[in-house]
Amino acid sequence: MTNDTMRLLGGAAGVALIAAVGGYGIGQWSGESATPPGAGIPKKGKPAEVPTDSVAMAENAIRQAGIAVETIKEGGLGVEIMAQATVSHPPSGEAIVTARAGGAVTRVFKRLGDPVRAGEALAIVESRDAAQIAADRSVANARVVQAQKALAREQYLYKERVSAKVELEQAQAAAATAMAEARRAQVAAGAANVTRDGRGVIVASPISGKIAAEAVTLGAFVQPETELYRVADPSRIQIEAAIAPADARRVSPGDRAIVELPDGRTVDASVRAVTPTLSGATRSATAVLNVPAGLQPGLAVRVRLMPAPGNVSKAIVVPEDAVQSLEGRDVVFVRTPQGFRAVTVRLGQRSAGRVEILSGLQASQSVATRNAFLLKAELGKGAGEEE
Repeated sequence: MTNDTMRLLGGAAGVALIAAVGGYGIGQWSGESATPPGAGIPKKGKPAEVPTDSVAMAENAIRQAGIAVETIKEGGLGVEIMAQATVSHPPSGEAIVTARAGGAVTRVFKRLGDPVRAGEALAIVESRDAAQIAADRSVANARVVQAQKALAREQYLYKERVSAKVELEQAQAAAATAMAEARRAQVAAGAANVTRDGRGVIVASPISGKIAAEAVTLGAFVQPETELYRVADPSRIQIEAAIAPADARRVSPGDRAIVELPDGRTVDASVRAVTPTLSGATRSATAVLNVPAGLQPGLAVRVRLMPAPGNVSKAIVVPEDAVQSLEGRDVVFVRTPQGFRAVTVRLGQRSAGRVEILSGLQASQSVATRNAFLLKAELGKGAGEEE
């Protein structure tokens, strides 16, 4: 075999070896890339599923959605007394400010909606009546001084045995009369709230609060006792509920009540008193409720009056809006730390937009009332996404 033939065979063998090694490396790379990620790693258990009957919702999201939440308590429909009511001021929570004397309004310090303090001046009315009151006060004070001097002189003369005792007694009576007249003039000036210069009267607020109404114009002439301002204290409110005569006998001071606001919120209240007579216009009694501050006077509300504890039923009552139909069952959404959970309930009788819950709920739980259908829609949307 020639040298050229040997070189040719050696080159072919080298090419075959290189091809074999290269083919093995390509096969190894392509085999690794085709293997799915995680192949050969033991599979772990599936993550825990979110309960299908729960809706996660933060507190701010609940407020933005307008979902009202109410804490439920025991008391059947036969126990509750439903009544229409109005938020109002007690006698000490509202004041009518008048002019104590006729005259022209010369200064105005407060306007509608302004806050005021008790005794603060709202306006000044310049008046001839005020000038007369101030003059009477000055004359009375001058007579007191004169009478006291006369009394001191008679006391000296009587001590020196110059004048008779009857003259001393006359001086004492004159001094007492002058002092009584001065007190009367002082009280009259204080009641009219006369200014220091005696030219006008000060229109002042007797309570602290805000100006709720005004009927005063600078320069206008006002008559005595004309209403110029109305001041209301928003922290002093009460609720007056009209109840039927038959129900009035069941309500007593101290009974619990729940106030339903137009926006769906509820406020706890208590009965302060029940009128012993019926209103001539409505032929109903009035239950006066104590309620925390924050409600606007004049607001129309509905109240649920609860009887004495001895007559309370064990049944739980919720608004009809709280009950939703979900997959053929009645549910109520109970508040949880994460949001709400749909709880299946068994319903009883219905009345005046409320329904009894015979089973499924417990007292002191908080449930969604107004806009509870939004939770049902959210729950249905979540179920659709899982499918």
